[in-house]
Amino acid sequence: MDRVKVGIIFGGATEEHPVSVKSAQEVAKHLDFDKYEPVWIGITKTGAWRLCDGPVADWETESRPVVLSPDSTVHGLLVLEDGQYKTIRLDVVLPVLHGRLGEDGAVQGLLELAGVPYAGCDVQSSALCMDKSLTYLVVESAGIATPSFWTLMPGESADPGQFLYPVFVKPARSGSSFGVSKVSSAEELAGAVEVARQYDSKVLIEEAVAGSEIGCSILGNEQELIVGELDRVALSHGFFKIHQESNPESGSENSTFIVPADISAEARTLVQETAKTIYRALGCRGLARVDMFLTEDGTVALNEVNTMPGLTSYSRYPRMMAAAGLPLGEVIDRMISLALTGKQQ
Repeated sequence: MDRVKVGIIFGGATEEHPVSVKSAQEVAKHLDFDKYEPVWIGITKTGAWRLCDGPVADWETESRPVVLSPDSTVHGLLVLEDGQYKTIRLDVVLPVLHGRLGEDGAVQGLLELAGVPYAGCDVQSSALCMDKSLTYLVVESAGIATPSFWTLMPGESADPGQFLYPVFVKPARSGSSFGVSKVSSAEELAGAVEVARQYDSKVLIEEAVAGSEIGCSILGNEQELIVGELDRVALSHGFFKIHQESNPESGSENSTFIVPADISAEARTLVQETAKTIYRALGCRGLARVDMFLTEDGTVALNEVNTMPGLTSYSRYPRMMAAAGLPLGEVIDRMISLALTGKQQ
C-alpha cells in the first residue's frame, strides 16, 4: 500500500522560527515512516520556501526553492528543476508553524486555495484564536469568564490612571510570550505598550488574575474530543514566559510544570469541561491547547488558546497527552487522520 504523502511545513519568518524547527525535529523522530512519506518544506527567517531533507542543521542551504501552488489542480508543490517546474502532489499537510503567519490563518488560507487537506484549525478559528481580544469576546458570549481587558488600536494611547495595577500588556496577535510585560505601576505602562507594539500594532491590556495557571490539551473535532492530563504552571517568581529561555531544554528559570495538575478531581473535571466548551465555541478542530486560570473560589477563566501548540521535547501539549497515554507518534497519526477523513469540513 502506498504511503500517505505528508507535506510538513516548518520554520517561518517570525520570532517563533526556532521553536517551529524544534517542533519539526520532534515530528521527524516520532512520525511513522512505514505509513507516511514526509515532504519537508522549510520557511527561512526571510520567508523563502525551501524543499529539504528535514529540519536538519543545513536545511536552509542544502535545499531547493519550492512553492505551494494555489492552483487546486496541482494539489501540492511546484519545485524548479533543470529550468522547469515539477509538481509534487501532497495528500495532506501538517503545518508545524507557531505564532504569526503560522497559527493566524495565513497558511491555512493558502492551503484552502491549494485544495490540500491540512491538520489543525481552519482559517476562521486560527484567526480568531490568534487575536486575544476577539477570543475573549466569543468566549464571554459562551458564558465563560475572561480577564477584564482593554484594547489599544494603532495610534491609541491609554490613561495610566484608569487601571488597577498590576496589569498585563500584550500584543493582541502574537505567539508565546513575546512582547508581554507585567506592569506594576502607572509609570511603567507607556514603556510596556511600546514593547508590545514591536510585535503587533494592536495591544491588549488585561487585569491580572489571581489563580493557578492550568493547561488543557485537546485533540479532535466537534463532539469527539480527547482531553489530555491537565498541567499546572508552578512559578517561583515573576510571571510565566514561554520560549524566552536561551536553553529551554534545560528548563525555565522561574517555572516548572506539574503533570497531572495537583488539583482536586472536581476542579479537574470543571477545567476539562470548560476547555472543551471554549474549543467548540471558537470552532477549533484538530488540536489546541487551552490555557486557563483556576481561582481560589473555584472559578475557571480563559487565558489563551494555542491552535498549533509547541511539539518540542519540552513542550506542554505532548507532555500532557503522553501523561494521558497518548504518545506523540499517536498524536501525529490522529492529527493526520482527522485532516484526511474530512470530519472537520
